[in-house]
Formats: sequence, C-alpha cells, structure tokens
Amino acid sequence: MANVDHAVPQATRDPSGLRRDVGLIGLMWASVGSIIGSGWLYGAQKAVVAAGPAAIISWVIGAVAIVLLALVHAELGGMFPVAGGTARYPHYAFGGLAGMSFGWFAWLQAATVAPIEVEAMIGYAAHWHFAQGFQHADQTLTPSGFVVAVLLMAVFVAVNFFGVRALAHTNSAATWWKIAVPLGAIFIIAAGHFHGGNFTSEGFAPFGAKGVLSAISGSGIIFALLGFEQAIQLAGESRNPQRDLPRATLGSVAIGAVIYILLQVVFIAALPHSAFAHGWAHLNFPGISGPWAGLATLVGLGWLAVVLYVDAVISPGGTGLIYTTATSRVSFGLAKNGYAPKIFAQTDKRGVPWFGLIISFVTGVVCFLPFPSWQELVGFITSASVLMYAGAPLAYGVFSDRLPHFARPYRLPAGKVISPLSFVVASLIIYWSGWDTLWRLGIAIILGYVLLGSYAWYATSKELPDAPRMDFKAAQWLPVYLLGMGVISWLGGFGGSGKLPLWWDIVVIAAFSVGIYYWAKASASGTEEIERSIDEVVVVDMPAH
Repeated sequence: MANVDHAVPQATRDPSGLRRDVGLIGLMWASVGSIIGSGWLYGAQKAVVAAGPAAIISWVIGAVAIVLLALVHAELGGMFPVAGGTARYPHYAFGGLAGMSFGWFAWLQAATVAPIEVEAMIGYAAHWHFAQGFQHADQTLTPSGFVVAVLLMAVFVAVNFFGVRALAHTNSAATWWKIAVPLGAIFIIAAGHFHGGNFTSEGFAPFGAKGVLSAISGSGIIFALLGFEQAIQLAGESRNPQRDLPRATLGSVAIGAVIYILLQVVFIAALPHSAFAHGWAHLNFPGISGPWAGLATLVGLGWLAVVLYVDAVISPGGTGLIYTTATSRVSFGLAKNGYAPKIFAQTDKRGVPWFGLIISFVTGVVCFLPFPSWQELVGFITSASVLMYAGAPLAYGVFSDRLPHFARPYRLPAGKVISPLSFVVASLIIYWSGWDTLWRLGIAIILGYVLLGSYAWYATSKELPDAPRMDFKAAQWLPVYLLGMGVISWLGGFGGSGKLPLWWDIVVIAAFSVGIYYWAKASASGTEEIERSIDEVVVVDMPAH
C-alpha cells in the first residue's frame, strides 16, 4: 500500500464500501513493507545462533517455501480480488466450517504481528538512555514499557483511521527507507569487513540438519519472509486486481528473499572471530541486543549504527501499520462471510472498517501480556501464519477441478504439482516450529472456535440473513489434519518426545499432508455450491465465469 496514481481522475468505490485507490506499486509496497520489518533487525543473528553459517541454507529453504506458497496465492488473488482474500478462499472451497477456521487463522496471524513490531522497536530503543527502563533484563516489558507499547499501537490505529490514501503516503516513504537501509548496511559493511574464513572456522553446520531445519521456523526466518499476502488482503481496494495482484505478490517475495539472504551472508562474514570463538551458540559481542547496530559499532561504523537505531523504529513501525490495516480487512472478510457480526463490515466515510481497527488495537494490547518479548512471539506467529497459508493450496486444488472455466489472469505453471508440494512445505514449517509453540497455538485455535462458533450458532438460531452455512462434510478432513499435526509434533524431535527420529518425521509429515490434500479435494463443495458462495460476494471486476 504505497503510491496512489494521481493520474486517475477519481477513485472508485466498491459496492462493499471499500475505496479502490491502490495501484501496482501500492500493492507491492504493502507486501514489501510487511516483509522488511523487525525480521531483518533480528533474523540473521537468531538464525546463525541456531544453525551456524549453515543458516544461509535455512534462508534459501525458507525462501523456496514462501515462493511456492506465493505462486499459489498469485493465481487465487487474480481469480478472486476480494478484501481479506486469504481468509476467504477456503470458505469458497470447503464451506462454512473450513472458512471459519482459516479465517480465524488469518485474523490471529494479522492481529498479532503489530505487537511483535512494537516489541522490536522497544528492544532496539534500549540503546538510548531514555528507553532503558522500558524492558527488564529478560526483555519483558516494565510498566512504563507497557504504556509505551500501548501508545505505539494507538498510533498505528490512528494513522489507519485517516483512510487508505493517508496510509499509502505514510507507508510509501517508510518502505523506500526500509529497503534502502538494509541494502546500504549490506554493501557498506561488506566492503571493508568481509572475512570468508568465518564460514568454516567453527564449522559450517555445527548443529547439523536439525539446526538448519529448526532455524527456519524458530529463529524468525519464515516470520521475516511473511507478508507477501498483504497485497491480496487489499484486493478489494486495488484498481486493477487481476493484473496487479500476481505481479505484486511474486515481486515482493523476490525482493525480500534477495535482501534477507544477503543480510545473513554479510552478518556472518563481518563478525570478528572473538564474537563466536566459543561456538555459534554462544555468539556474543557488545550491543548484541540490537544485532546490526551493535555490529556496525563493533567494526567502527558508528554513524551507520545511528542510522540503524533510527531504522529500528521506522522498519517495524511501517510493518505494524500494514498489519493493523490487514487485521481490519480480514475481520471485514469474516463478517462478509457471516462468521463475525456485521459491525466488522461497516466502513466510515473514508472507507475504513472502523470497528475492526478498534478490535485490532485491543488485541494488540492483550498480546503484550502473555507474549512479552519479540522472540517468544515469533514462533507462535510463524505457525499461525503458515497454518493460514496452508488453506490456499487446498483451495487451489479444488478450484482447478471444480472451476476450470473461471478466468485466471495468472495461471500457475505445473499447478497440480506445485499445489500439493506447497501444502507439504507448509506442514513441515508448522512442524519445525516445535511442540512448545504448537500446543499454545492449539489453545488459540480452540478459543477461535468458541468465539466464532458462538456467533455462528447465534446467527443460525435467530435465522439471521447472514448466518453461515456450516458444511461439516466438506471440512471433514480439517480436525484430522489439526489433531494429526499435533500428535506428530508431540512424537517428533522438535520439542516433542523424540520418539519419531529426524528424517522419518519428514517422511511422515509429507505422507500425511499428501493424504490430507487429496482427501480435502475429494470432499470439497460441489461446483454449484462454490459458485453460489462466490456470487454472494459483490466485487467490482470479478472474473467472469
């Protein structure tokens, strides 16, 4: 969400109330602005501690995984340019129960990213004297830190209330900065402080394959690369969604992946040997609480460190703004599908879903209580995010069979192979996040079923016109998938009991995921039911069928 093309004489308004103001660059910048956030400030340091220099492999695997998921989303985004699209594809394919479930996953992910970005801002700010009292030694928030965190969340919401145009201009400047600073750090630090021997002096992969794989989910790699879906969530506000959504989705992933891999390479190469002489697990140097700024100071680039400390406010701040926007759009989509009260679908005179913004603020404040530091939140959100993304490959498989006649502005090459493969990859990322994260995610899922299920029951019992149709038959595979992933995680070696050894666990996850994929395809809603669900959503420029 960035540049708005002023050559267009007047913005159009969707019948739903959202304004179609955003062009290609705006959509791409929404995704890039989400990808380049607090992840770049911490990701390289957390990954090298978990995997050693082999963290580079972790980033490559993570990038490939995200590209696979983005390819599937690119086709779906062009087919269905609807606000909060990620939460709505499973609704079309599998009916009410699956739609409600994946809608909750999408909302949970979006609503909890902004608090992570606030935590990152406060963590880096500890370098400044005035902010040193905002965190305890274990990085949890002090009472004064909690107040600051709440105020920052309030700023995110306030900017969003000015509408998509104001947010576009705000995010445009922030995103240019967010791209320029990490690229500048890469080239400036590498120019005079690149030590190739760092990659092998203490072992390239000291923690083996398990370290490489666990780093993908647990150290913030997937979290850092997430965000490509922001263009899709804003489809209802795009001027030309069929043309622009696929380009914005794939372009943002390419930009983010290149920047993050370069950051990891340079971070490893620039460190003095003394920082990791006792092993990568014990990496330590002055200023490590703000890894990149501390490294810049360590190599004598104090001026760059100042820029990086400033960036530690701007980069997470820009991402927090975008995810605050996304939260209200996902709740907008949930209300449109009948899973949440219609008040979430109401917009003000600027086309802003105002009630969803208020709830996103309240949720963010609550998140500061049970998840008080950046690292504790990352694993949880990674799992919620990928669980949300997993719905797209499943929906893609259904639409390829049931809706071959629908217009596809972007058609995924080898989609019948990439789609199940991307679902397997999503399941692996969820599994690698570890049992400690997944059991907490399970509690959050149950909470979502209580909240959304209660409203669905109320709407049905009162025979409200927006009462959702809960199609249990089409979603019969979903509880098996969720429970199965939990059992495999408990048996596995990533925080579980270790009864399922490495590599065999990957085979089990792959086989289980493929089985679920084809079960879901076979039990999905019929063509007429899918088309009826789609036709219930009034969208400008919906592809003809």
